[in-house]
Amino acid sequence: MAVHPIDYRYGSEEMRKIWDEGNKLQKLLDVEAALARAHAQLGNIPKESAEIISKRANIKHVRLERVKEIEREIHHDIMAVVKALTEVCGDHGRYVHLGATSNDIIDTANALLIKESLELLLKDLRDLRSILKKLARKHKYTVCIGRTHGQHAVPTTYGMKFAIWLDEIQRHIDRIAEAKKRVLVGQISGAVGTMASLGDRGIDIQQLVMEDLGLKPARISNQIIQRDVYAELAGILALVASTLDKIGLEIRNLQRTEILEVSEPFGKKQVGSSTMPHKRNPIRTEKICGLARVIYSNVIPALLNNPLWHERDLTNSSVERVILPETFVLLDEMLKNMKKVLEGLEFFPENIKRNLNMTHNLIMAEPLMLKLTERGMGRQEAHELVRKLAMKAFEEKKDLLDVAREDRAINQYLTGKDLDSLKPENYIGLAPKIVENVIEYIEAREAEEES
Repeated sequence: MAVHPIDYRYGSEEMRKIWDEGNKLQKLLDVEAALARAHAQLGNIPKESAEIISKRANIKHVRLERVKEIEREIHHDIMAVVKALTEVCGDHGRYVHLGATSNDIIDTANALLIKESLELLLKDLRDLRSILKKLARKHKYTVCIGRTHGQHAVPTTYGMKFAIWLDEIQRHIDRIAEAKKRVLVGQISGAVGTMASLGDRGIDIQQLVMEDLGLKPARISNQIIQRDVYAELAGILALVASTLDKIGLEIRNLQRTEILEVSEPFGKKQVGSSTMPHKRNPIRTEKICGLARVIYSNVIPALLNNPLWHERDLTNSSVERVILPETFVLLDEMLKNMKKVLEGLEFFPENIKRNLNMTHNLIMAEPLMLKLTERGMGRQEAHELVRKLAMKAFEEKKDLLDVAREDRAINQYLTGKDLDSLKPENYIGLAPKIVENVIEYIEAREAEEES
């Protein structure tokens, strides 16, 4: 029976399959087979032996149940794999695992699992990029209130919100592409990294194995790939999670009953509460924000796995069995949910407009101040004058521009036409152009990826 929710609730079947026991075993066998082929290519073992080992190094021949049975007897996971593979290879089995140590196989297999996982995540990130690009373009003129410190600030646009997230998603795509050079590495270097067990051709053997598997060889290792590599990966995945957390948090806030400018989609038969039939809870974005906390927490053990005793101890191993699949599966769940949320995002234009006008033009204080400076008043003097008028408008529950029209100092500098021009829709600056610049940049990057 499944215990952890990643086994039955979170993540796509595709991502879970990458990290299930069968696929992990297959990756270990793939490394063993590549090692045998490298030895054969250099004349260290008969080619026939490498062919047999390669043919039998799959989970149809090396059964997971048999590996577990051996491990229960000997209490060593990789030696159990080696023994199980040796059994099905007959006399050729004597060449299995030649010159390797356990983590040569584990770390190289992990790189293969990480490679598959990153490709899935990149697909979802690119999908999310496309969704955000469409939203940014569609809403580059959708004027809304900007908020700082949770308070109404000055107008912005929904296009700006989406373009900011879009630009951030592109940075994550770039980060993953850059990190692949350091993360997708393997090793065949023996017990403490000296390659003594591989003879004079150790470097060649490692190079051949990695070319075979589509990985890069580590320049240097001891018994393991150094865990700063895994810590970097954990940090990047946590950064992706933080962006999804950020987007989810913004949507949740904008979906508040008192605000309700946008809302995540709500199905026709969806139930919001077991007792309050009217509820339309933002459950997808809440889940996204919640799962991000788990991913953040996995960065600390990844960092702690880097300092180990001497050439290696075992304290990282049990941790990585948990945090690698957990982080990838949960992030996969978050990405797929965010795609659904943004694809079906509901807008409430009447509420956007209502909130924009809620403060009775107090949000026009900055453009009023700037208009005064244009007409010759000193900036600091204008700021103090408008501040006083804004406080008066707030306390008396009046429109700021009406209060301004009654002020003698204002009338010395501004005309009625000047004040009439101060509308939220007229104070979005270069927002549409900024959004279009981001979209143009993203489309250029997309073209680079396709070429």
